Amino acid sequence: MNSSTRASARPDASNSSSTAMLYLQAFWGLLLRDFRVLRRELGPFSIRVAMNPLLFLFVFTYIFPRIGQSFGSMSGNSTMNFATVLLPGLMAVAIMFTGIAAVALPLSSEFGITREIDDRVMCPLPVAGVAIEKICFSGLQSILSALIVFPLAYFIPSQPVHVHVASYWLLAFVIVLASLVSGALGLTIGTSVEPRQIGLIFSVVVVPITFLGCVYYPWALLVHVRWLQYLVLLNPIVYMSEGLRAALTPGLPHMPSWLILGALLLSLLLLGWAGIRGFLRRVIG
Repeated sequence: MNSSTRASARPDASNSSSTAMLYLQAFWGLLLRDFRVLRRELGPFSIRVAMNPLLFLFVFTYIFPRIGQSFGSMSGNSTMNFATVLLPGLMAVAIMFTGIAAVALPLSSEFGITREIDDRVMCPLPVAGVAIEKICFSGLQSILSALIVFPLAYFIPSQPVHVHVASYWLLAFVIVLASLVSGALGLTIGTSVEPRQIGLIFSVVVVPITFLGCVYYPWALLVHVRWLQYLVLLNPIVYMSEGLRAALTPGLPHMPSWLILGALLLSLLLLGWAGIRGFLRRVIG
């Protein structure tokens, strides 16, 4: 390569670096904007996230044992009470509901009559980057929601919750991947459904995948209903529940860690692709 060719190559590299920096700044600016809005609504957000696990824990792990009702041990180990089984599942539910609501519900108004989405896509960032920012921001909210659930499980149940974190790396990977998957699912729903039908989707889709997501029981116990055990493998919340169960309560039966992480990563890729494609179609097409 001669000197003139090298000289002409340097501006291209510099221009690419400047463009990448501009994209990062725009991406960070969108995140800061969303965080500012969330900070003003942190109280309602915390109440909304905590209400569902609070009621479940209060009824099933506080009231039931005190009135003589019990679910018993699910693993053959008397120390593994229902509160211990329920904790990972409730964290998975909080992650899923928060991730979907953080993307799908705002999109229903941004794609609606206000067309607020037009202001977002005018920032110096590719349209796909705006969609990715929504997934990332909802993922951060989902992580926060999981952290809110954790202390509730220690103060509410009448019987102690037995948690043993065998691997903090596994716990971190599962929470991050699960949060991103829930955000990608929310983006897919928000870009595939008309705004007026968002409420119906929560009843028809979100509630069934929650009850069939191994939230209240380990996946291994479905061996008695073999056809359902294989069918629920299409449900991403199964891997969230099993992953948190493997990380927090390894004494309970759970899927292998490699299967959990692989399934969550595959779910993120598929749902992320579908959500970004739907976002581009709604914005550009």
